[in-house]
Amino acid sequence: MSSLLGDLPRLFPRPEQTIAGIGRLLRQREVSCVDILNACLEQVDAWESKVHAWVVLDRKGAMAQARALDEELRLGNDRGPLHGIPMGIKDIIDVEGLPTACGAKRWANRIVEKDADVVARLRSAGAVIMGKTVTTPYAWIDPPPTRNPWNLDRSPGGSSSGSAAAVACGMCYAAIGTQTGGSITRPASFCGVAGMKPAFKSVSKLGVLRFASSLDHVGPLARSVADLRAVFDVICCERLGEGYEVDQHFPPHLGRLRGFFDRRIDPAARPVFEAALDALTGQGVQIAEVDDPFDFEDIIRDHRWIMSAEAANIHSAWLDEFPQDYPDRIRELILEGRLVMALDYLAARDRQVWELVELFRSMRCFGRGPIVTPATIGTATDPSTTGDPAFNSPWSFLGVPTVSFPVGLAADRMPLSLQLVGIPLREDNFLRIAEWCETAIRNSHHP
Repeated sequence: MSSLLGDLPRLFPRPEQTIAGIGRLLRQREVSCVDILNACLEQVDAWESKVHAWVVLDRKGAMAQARALDEELRLGNDRGPLHGIPMGIKDIIDVEGLPTACGAKRWANRIVEKDADVVARLRSAGAVIMGKTVTTPYAWIDPPPTRNPWNLDRSPGGSSSGSAAAVACGMCYAAIGTQTGGSITRPASFCGVAGMKPAFKSVSKLGVLRFASSLDHVGPLARSVADLRAVFDVICCERLGEGYEVDQHFPPHLGRLRGFFDRRIDPAARPVFEAALDALTGQGVQIAEVDDPFDFEDIIRDHRWIMSAEAANIHSAWLDEFPQDYPDRIRELILEGRLVMALDYLAARDRQVWELVELFRSMRCFGRGPIVTPATIGTATDPSTTGDPAFNSPWSFLGVPTVSFPVGLAADRMPLSLQLVGIPLREDNFLRIAEWCETAIRNSHHP
């Protein structure tokens, strides 16, 4: 079974390295759920000592799940696309029978008695829950022990670092992460996998550690946009309905923001991003240049005010009682949040609404298609930092859905991704467009 996954990481996966591809082999009886899990465990054995993606790996529990799911298939019960698919869960999300340590020593032995809603949905759909993936402490930006599988001297990003690295190495086919600033998109891009930050409130946060309640999002990381959709269809509060065939004869309309993103992108990343856009226009995509609908620097400031104030509200008492559990960067954020004035906080919350309206107005000029931007400022940083979330936090602030997927390697041979930004309540169509774009760009690399 090692031939299924043994050559990861790779930028563009083979069909059997995706949920859809391995699902076809499972239903053709060419592999079993136990086979699929064993292949992932072989990847754990090959990579974990170098990458450190897992906090808890429940081998025994996962194997029991896989065997039970094989028996269900034998009896004719197929739970759907995630049946028998091994998955990892970020360690701020509760999994029954396992600890939720949140990246802190104080919680390392706190065994959870009930699955978070998102985990319960995955179990019901037949996913095999392998264990808990590494998070930065309390899901902020202090560097994690995880390393980037593309280059062990680079950061995997934060805070869903373990989830991204585990998927990139083939230790699991998908994983669940969270994002308050850029904690799904950035590690997905750094590690060369796809990531989705759903719209705010699209996925339940019951059983997930709060960080900043009006900014927190829960979403999937996987090897492709189609795989993201398979997971999102299960975890979202409103099911997307029956699957669709992506019509490659339907080129979408996109809007490109030039100001802020052109100024901030790393020059080494620009050629990869431009080549991806060229591949899309070569397939008939119409890309309109759009003026920034607001001052992104102001958005980043407002995001910081809200995030720090709400983090202080949640964590201040714990910080005072257990200061040793809080490393430097999260301690600084909480102390900063204690000083945010109520008027500044409330004004920033108001602007969440009005800036969203401005975004919708700007999207009307190109048919309400997605906005396209680079997913990150550049490639993965050194491991002393988890990177800059400036290209992601505005969308967390506004609560709009985003999808990112790899489009190429920079000169340093590290992955870069493209980010699409959509409209809430239209995530089904948004995912269809994202999958179309991903296919067009991959075809440009491998006609």
